[in-house]
Amino acid sequence: MSAAPDWLTQRRAHAQRGPGGGRLPLLVGTSQIGSVALQLVDQIGRSRLLDGRYQLSFQEFNGTQAWALPADGASGALNALAAALRQAGRCGPWRDEQLAVRDLQGRPIATVERGAVRVLGIATDAVHLIGLTADGAGLWVQQRSLTKASHPGEWDTLMGGMVSAHDTLAQALARETQEEAGLGIDALADLHPGPAVRFDQPSDEGGPGWGHMRECISWWSARLPGDTVPANQDGEVARFEPWSHARVLEQLAAGAFTPEATLVLGAYYEQCAAFGQGFQNSSSNTTPSSLRRITPTL
Repeated sequence: MSAAPDWLTQRRAHAQRGPGGGRLPLLVGTSQIGSVALQLVDQIGRSRLLDGRYQLSFQEFNGTQAWALPADGASGALNALAAALRQAGRCGPWRDEQLAVRDLQGRPIATVERGAVRVLGIATDAVHLIGLTADGAGLWVQQRSLTKASHPGEWDTLMGGMVSAHDTLAQALARETQEEAGLGIDALADLHPGPAVRFDQPSDEGGPGWGHMRECISWWSARLPGDTVPANQDGEVARFEPWSHARVLEQLAAGAFTPEATLVLGAYYEQCAAFGQGFQNSSSNTTPSSLRRITPTL
Protein backbone atom coordinates (compact mmCIF):
# COMPACT_ATOMS: atom_id res chain seq x y z
CA MET A 1 0.00 0.00 0.00
CA SER A 2 1.34 3.43 -0.94
CA ALA A 3 2.10 5.92 1.80
CA ALA A 4 -0.71 8.33 2.60
CA PRO A 5 -0.20 11.80 1.08
CA ASP A 6 0.64 14.74 3.33
CA TRP A 7 -2.88 16.21 3.20
CA LEU A 8 -4.37 12.99 4.56
CA THR A 9 -1.70 12.53 7.23
CA GLN A 10 -2.24 16.11 8.39
CA ARG A 11 -6.03 15.80 8.44
CA ARG A 12 -5.83 12.57 10.42
CA ALA A 13 -3.56 14.17 13.00
CA HIS A 14 -5.88 17.18 13.18
CA ALA A 15 -8.82 14.86 13.90
CA GLN A 16 -7.00 13.25 16.85
CA ARG A 17 -6.01 16.32 18.87
CA GLY A 18 -8.15 15.42 21.86
CA PRO A 19 -10.56 17.77 23.62
CA GLY A 20 -8.33 20.82 23.76
CA GLY A 21 -9.00 23.02 26.81
CA GLY A 22 -9.70 21.88 30.34
CA ARG A 23 -12.79 19.74 30.82
CA LEU A 24 -14.40 17.82 33.65
CA PRO A 25 -15.99 14.38 33.31
CA LEU A 26 -19.78 14.27 32.98
CA LEU A 27 -21.38 11.30 34.69
CA VAL A 28 -24.77 9.65 34.71
CA GLY A 29 -24.86 7.86 38.02
CA THR A 30 -21.34 6.46 38.29
CA SER A 31 -20.77 6.06 34.53
CA GLN A 32 -18.89 8.64 32.50
CA ILE A 33 -20.76 9.59 29.34
CA GLY A 34 -18.94 12.76 28.29
CA SER A 35 -17.25 15.89 29.58
CA VAL A 36 -17.96 19.59 30.01
CA ALA A 37 -15.88 22.75 29.86
CA LEU A 38 -14.53 23.97 33.19
CA GLN A 39 -16.52 27.20 32.84
CA LEU A 40 -19.89 25.47 32.36
CA VAL A 41 -21.39 26.19 35.76
CA ASP A 42 -19.51 29.47 36.25
CA GLN A 43 -21.05 30.94 33.12
CA ILE A 44 -24.51 29.42 33.32
CA GLY A 45 -25.06 28.94 37.04
CA ARG A 46 -26.16 25.65 38.51
CA SER A 47 -29.64 26.98 39.29
CA ARG A 48 -30.24 27.53 35.57
CA LEU A 49 -28.99 24.14 34.45
CA LEU A 50 -31.92 22.05 35.57
CA ASP A 51 -35.60 22.58 36.16
CA GLY A 52 -35.94 21.34 39.75
CA ARG A 53 -36.72 17.71 38.95
CA TYR A 54 -33.08 16.71 38.62
CA GLN A 55 -29.93 17.33 40.62
CA LEU A 56 -26.54 18.19 39.16
CA SER A 57 -23.89 17.30 41.72
CA PHE A 58 -20.16 17.91 41.96
CA GLN A 59 -18.26 14.84 43.11
CA GLU A 60 -14.94 13.02 43.01
CA PHE A 61 -14.35 10.60 40.14
CA ASN A 62 -11.14 8.67 39.46
CA GLY A 63 -9.03 11.16 41.37
CA THR A 64 -10.54 14.29 39.86
CA GLN A 65 -13.73 16.31 40.15
CA ALA A 66 -16.73 15.58 37.95
CA TRP A 67 -20.29 16.75 37.34
CA ALA A 68 -22.90 14.04 37.78
CA LEU A 69 -26.57 13.58 36.88
CA PRO A 70 -28.81 10.94 38.47
CA ALA A 71 -29.11 7.56 36.76
CA ASP A 72 -32.87 7.54 37.28
CA GLY A 73 -34.51 9.68 34.62
CA ALA A 74 -31.17 10.19 32.87
CA SER A 75 -32.70 11.16 29.52
CA GLY A 76 -34.90 13.78 31.15
CA ALA A 77 -31.95 15.19 33.09
CA LEU A 78 -29.71 15.36 30.03
CA ASN A 79 -32.40 17.04 27.96
CA ALA A 80 -33.06 19.54 30.74
CA LEU A 81 -29.35 20.32 30.72
CA ALA A 82 -29.47 20.67 26.93
CA ALA A 83 -32.39 23.10 27.20
CA ALA A 84 -30.48 25.21 29.73
CA LEU A 85 -27.46 25.30 27.45
CA ARG A 86 -29.68 26.40 24.58
CA GLN A 87 -31.23 29.16 26.66
CA ALA A 88 -27.77 30.39 27.59
CA GLY A 89 -26.57 30.35 23.98
CA ARG A 90 -24.13 27.52 24.71
CA CYS A 91 -25.58 24.80 22.49
CA GLY A 92 -25.08 23.63 18.92
CA PRO A 93 -27.86 23.91 16.31
CA TRP A 94 -31.09 22.55 17.80
CA ARG A 95 -32.52 19.64 15.77
CA ASP A 96 -35.33 18.15 17.89
CA GLU A 97 -33.54 14.84 17.31
CA GLN A 98 -32.47 12.42 20.02
CA LEU A 99 -29.07 10.71 19.85
CA ALA A 100 -27.97 7.74 21.92
CA VAL A 101 -25.86 8.32 25.02
CA ARG A 102 -23.50 5.50 26.00
CA ASP A 103 -20.93 4.95 28.70
CA LEU A 104 -17.25 4.51 27.86
CA GLN A 105 -17.84 0.79 27.30
CA GLY A 106 -20.51 1.51 24.69
CA ARG A 107 -23.51 0.51 26.80
CA PRO A 108 -26.66 2.59 26.20
CA ILE A 109 -27.48 4.90 29.12
CA ALA A 110 -29.94 7.51 27.83
CA THR A 111 -30.75 9.84 24.92
CA VAL A 112 -30.16 13.57 24.44
CA GLU A 113 -30.89 16.38 21.99
CA ARG A 114 -28.44 16.31 19.09
CA GLY A 115 -27.56 19.97 19.46
CA ALA A 116 -26.00 19.38 22.88
CA VAL A 117 -23.74 16.41 22.18
CA ARG A 118 -20.57 18.36 21.34
CA VAL A 119 -20.88 20.71 24.31
CA LEU A 120 -21.39 17.70 26.58
CA GLY A 121 -18.57 15.72 24.96
CA ILE A 122 -20.91 12.82 24.17
CA ALA A 123 -19.74 10.27 21.59
CA THR A 124 -21.78 10.08 18.39
CA ASP A 125 -22.13 7.70 15.45
CA ALA A 126 -22.46 8.70 11.80
CA VAL A 127 -22.80 6.97 8.44
CA HIS A 128 -21.39 7.88 5.03
CA LEU A 129 -21.88 6.40 1.58
CA ILE A 130 -19.36 6.71 -1.25
CA GLY A 131 -21.17 6.42 -4.58
CA LEU A 132 -19.26 5.24 -7.65
CA THR A 133 -20.46 6.18 -11.10
CA ALA A 134 -21.92 3.32 -13.14
CA ASP A 135 -18.66 2.74 -15.02
CA GLY A 136 -16.51 3.03 -11.91
CA ALA A 137 -14.49 5.86 -13.45
CA GLY A 138 -15.38 8.35 -10.74
CA LEU A 139 -17.56 9.23 -7.77
CA TRP A 140 -20.82 11.06 -7.25
CA VAL A 141 -20.18 13.88 -4.77
CA GLN A 142 -22.50 16.43 -3.23
CA GLN A 143 -22.12 20.09 -2.46
CA ARG A 144 -23.68 20.85 0.89
CA SER A 145 -26.47 23.40 1.07
CA LEU A 146 -25.34 26.97 1.67
CA THR A 147 -27.73 27.08 4.64
CA LYS A 148 -26.21 24.09 6.45
CA ALA A 149 -25.15 24.88 10.02
CA SER A 150 -21.78 23.19 9.54
CA HIS A 151 -19.48 23.40 6.51
CA PRO A 152 -22.01 25.11 4.20
CA GLY A 153 -21.13 24.88 0.52
CA GLU A 154 -18.31 22.40 1.02
CA TRP A 155 -18.12 19.12 -0.87
CA ASP A 156 -19.09 15.82 0.70
CA THR A 157 -19.57 12.14 -0.01
CA LEU A 158 -22.76 11.04 -1.76
CA MET A 159 -24.41 10.80 1.65
CA GLY A 160 -23.44 11.56 5.22
CA GLY A 161 -25.59 11.72 8.33
CA MET A 162 -25.90 11.06 12.04
CA VAL A 163 -27.29 7.88 13.56
CA SER A 164 -30.34 8.74 15.67
CA ALA A 165 -31.12 7.06 18.98
CA HIS A 166 -33.78 4.91 17.34
CA ASP A 167 -31.77 3.75 14.31
CA THR A 168 -29.37 0.89 13.79
CA LEU A 169 -26.44 1.56 11.48
CA ALA A 170 -28.29 -0.22 8.68
CA GLN A 171 -31.44 1.82 9.25
CA ALA A 172 -29.47 5.07 9.33
CA LEU A 173 -27.66 4.13 6.12
CA ALA A 174 -30.94 3.43 4.33
CA ARG A 175 -32.77 6.48 5.73
CA GLU A 176 -30.02 8.99 5.05
CA THR A 177 -29.39 7.62 1.54
CA GLN A 178 -33.07 8.07 0.71
CA GLU A 179 -33.32 11.53 2.29
CA GLU A 180 -30.09 12.99 0.92
CA ALA A 181 -29.79 11.24 -2.45
CA GLY A 182 -33.28 9.89 -3.19
CA LEU A 183 -31.86 6.38 -3.57
CA GLY A 184 -32.97 3.08 -2.13
CA ILE A 185 -30.23 0.84 -0.77
CA ASP A 186 -31.61 -2.10 -2.76
CA ALA A 187 -31.05 -0.17 -5.99
CA LEU A 188 -27.30 0.11 -5.39
CA ALA A 189 -24.76 -2.42 -6.61
CA ASP A 190 -21.62 -3.78 -4.95
CA LEU A 191 -22.24 -2.45 -1.45
CA HIS A 192 -19.07 -2.79 0.62
CA PRO A 193 -18.10 -1.60 4.12
CA GLY A 194 -14.90 0.26 4.91
CA PRO A 195 -12.82 0.70 8.07
CA ALA A 196 -14.33 3.08 10.62
CA VAL A 197 -13.12 6.68 10.73
CA ARG A 198 -12.86 8.36 14.14
CA PHE A 199 -12.71 11.94 15.39
CA ASP A 200 -11.46 13.11 18.79
CA GLN A 201 -10.98 16.86 18.58
CA PRO A 202 -12.14 20.22 19.94
CA SER A 203 -15.46 21.58 18.70
CA ASP A 204 -16.64 25.18 18.61
CA GLU A 205 -20.30 24.25 19.06
CA GLY A 206 -21.48 26.28 22.02
CA GLY A 207 -18.58 28.68 21.49
CA PRO A 208 -14.77 28.38 21.28
CA GLY A 209 -13.48 26.08 24.00
CA TRP A 210 -16.89 24.63 24.82
CA GLY A 211 -17.15 21.49 22.72
CA HIS A 212 -15.47 18.13 22.23
CA MET A 213 -16.19 16.06 19.10
CA ARG A 214 -16.01 12.30 19.63
CA GLU A 215 -17.41 10.51 16.61
CA CYS A 216 -17.19 7.14 14.90
CA ILE A 217 -18.09 7.15 11.20
CA SER A 218 -19.15 3.88 9.59
CA TRP A 219 -18.97 4.06 5.81
CA TRP A 220 -19.74 2.03 2.71
CA SER A 221 -19.02 2.27 -1.00
CA ALA A 222 -21.50 1.27 -3.70
CA ARG A 223 -22.06 1.66 -7.42
CA LEU A 224 -25.00 3.62 -8.85
CA PRO A 225 -26.33 1.46 -11.68
CA GLY A 226 -27.12 2.56 -15.22
CA ASP A 227 -28.40 6.09 -15.68
CA THR A 228 -29.25 6.58 -12.00
CA VAL A 229 -28.81 10.18 -10.86
CA PRO A 230 -29.06 11.15 -7.16
CA ALA A 231 -31.75 13.68 -6.25
CA ASN A 232 -31.90 15.37 -2.86
CA GLN A 233 -35.13 15.08 -0.86
CA ASP A 234 -34.52 17.05 2.34
CA GLY A 235 -33.14 20.39 1.14
CA GLU A 236 -29.69 19.83 2.66
CA VAL A 237 -27.81 19.38 -0.64
CA ALA A 238 -27.13 22.14 -3.17
CA ARG A 239 -26.24 19.76 -6.01
CA PHE A 240 -24.69 16.44 -7.00
CA GLU A 241 -21.91 16.05 -9.55
CA PRO A 242 -20.03 13.06 -11.00
CA TRP A 243 -16.29 13.64 -10.65
CA SER A 244 -13.38 11.63 -11.99
CA HIS A 245 -11.17 10.03 -9.37
CA ALA A 246 -8.37 12.38 -10.39
CA ARG A 247 -10.58 15.40 -9.70
CA VAL A 248 -11.73 14.02 -6.35
CA LEU A 249 -8.12 13.48 -5.28
CA GLU A 250 -7.15 16.95 -6.50
CA GLN A 251 -9.98 18.61 -4.55
CA LEU A 252 -9.24 16.55 -1.45
CA ALA A 253 -5.69 17.88 -1.50
CA ALA A 254 -7.06 21.42 -2.00
CA GLY A 255 -9.27 21.18 1.10
CA ALA A 256 -12.59 21.40 -0.75
CA PHE A 257 -14.24 18.59 1.22
CA THR A 258 -15.57 18.56 4.77
CA PRO A 259 -13.22 17.09 7.41
CA GLU A 260 -15.42 14.01 7.72
CA ALA A 261 -15.61 13.40 3.97
CA THR A 262 -11.87 13.98 3.66
CA LEU A 263 -11.04 11.17 6.07
CA VAL A 264 -13.70 8.83 4.68
CA LEU A 265 -12.58 9.35 1.09
CA GLY A 266 -8.95 9.15 2.16
CA ALA A 267 -9.63 5.77 3.76
CA TYR A 268 -11.44 4.62 0.62
CA TYR A 269 -8.64 5.57 -1.74
CA GLU A 270 -6.08 4.11 0.64
CA GLN A 271 -7.97 0.81 0.48
CA CYS A 272 -7.87 1.08 -3.31
CA ALA A 273 -4.08 1.58 -3.23
CA ALA A 274 -4.77 4.76 -5.22
CA PHE A 275 -2.07 7.03 -3.88
CA GLY A 276 0.74 7.37 -6.36
CA GLN A 277 -1.50 6.17 -9.22
CA GLY A 278 -3.84 9.13 -9.58
CA PHE A 279 -6.61 7.48 -11.62
CA GLN A 280 -6.07 9.90 -14.49
CA ASN A 281 -6.64 7.13 -17.01
CA SER A 282 -8.61 4.73 -14.87
CA SER A 283 -12.05 3.48 -15.84
CA SER A 284 -11.97 0.34 -13.72
CA ASN A 285 -14.06 -0.49 -10.70
CA THR A 286 -12.04 0.89 -7.81
CA THR A 287 -13.94 -0.87 -5.06
CA PRO A 288 -11.29 -2.85 -3.13
CA SER A 289 -11.60 -6.56 -3.82
CA SER A 290 -10.46 -7.25 -0.25
CA LEU A 291 -13.73 -5.86 1.10
CA ARG A 292 -16.39 -8.52 1.35
CA ARG A 293 -19.81 -7.83 -0.15
CA ILE A 294 -22.50 -7.31 2.45
CA THR A 295 -26.11 -6.30 2.72
CA PRO A 296 -26.83 -3.66 5.36
CA THR A 297 -28.10 -5.90 8.16
CA LEU A 298 -25.78 -4.67 10.89
